[in-house]
Amino acid sequence: MQILLRENVANLGRRGDIVTVKNGYARNFLLPQGIAVAVKAGDLKSIEQEQARLVKAAERERMEVAALAERFVDASVTIVSKANEEGHLFGSVGPKEIAEALTAAVVPVDESAIRLESHIKALGVYDVPIHLSADVEVQAKVYVVGE
Repeated sequence: MQILLRENVANLGRRGDIVTVKNGYARNFLLPQGIAVAVKAGDLKSIEQEQARLVKAAERERMEVAALAERFVDASVTIVSKANEEGHLFGSVGPKEIAEALTAAVVPVDESAIRLESHIKALGVYDVPIHLSADVEVQAKVYVVGE
């Protein structure tokens, strides 16, 4: 079954692409979720209009993400946490704490956008990657200091 994607789908395609998928995947997941629209032979004109609209929306979104990425230039936050004498934290600092600190200091950030390999468990300075879109990833400096 051929479908027009309304959103980016991992391992399938980007917004505005026409792709071929299995009937069950389209009928049971993509179409009910509003992620895609079925492509019919007689709807070629409306599909071209939908593709043009999606391309414009993607360009607008790309510009918004670029403007957001500029706000992260030299962005840094300080997180205060309890630690022992050797600098090991009692607990850890994870994406949730970093997202809250960035939201308060720089710009609202979703917790799922922060890509840590593992939670921070020691005092120090860390470069934390923030995934803004499929094409844009920025770095924010996180200073973890003891109380």
